[in-house]
Amino acid sequence: MFSFEPQEMNNLQFAVGGDHAGFDYKDSLIQYLKDLHIGVKDCGTYSADSVDYPDFAHPVADAVESGEVAYGLLLCGSANGVAITANKHQGIRAGLAWNVEVAKLVRQHNNANVLCLPVRFISLDEAKACLKAFIDTDFEGGRHQGRVNKIACS
Repeated sequence: MFSFEPQEMNNLQFAVGGDHAGFDYKDSLIQYLKDLHIGVKDCGTYSADSVDYPDFAHPVADAVESGEVAYGLLLCGSANGVAITANKHQGIRAGLAWNVEVAKLVRQHNNANVLCLPVRFISLDEAKACLKAFIDTDFEGGRHQGRVNKIACS
């Protein structure tokens, strides 16, 4: 089970990636994580040139799934493509959030370990607020644990 404990914050790490649409927010969100004393693995992209989102979603999902990092952050225009790609990995529960309330719920009810943000539809400030809400919210467990247990196909 993934959850945030206050004493773990200094050791917390995120893998961050996205396509060309997410590029404009990526460096700011990486700096935001660093300002929170959270380690970052930058999985690209490294320019605004057009790229294929799976090329960046898979490395983020791999890093989370392997345990190299605790959580992932994926950025793209609608966040649908990166969420679909990440969720192909058995150990990933990627949740798409477009406001703080949804960001809290993907952690609280779904135990999401990857946050996907639709940068063409939210401001950078809202993206930061969603990321902070994701970080600050624990998985509630209880009745939600049984539901999460039913997600995997195998």
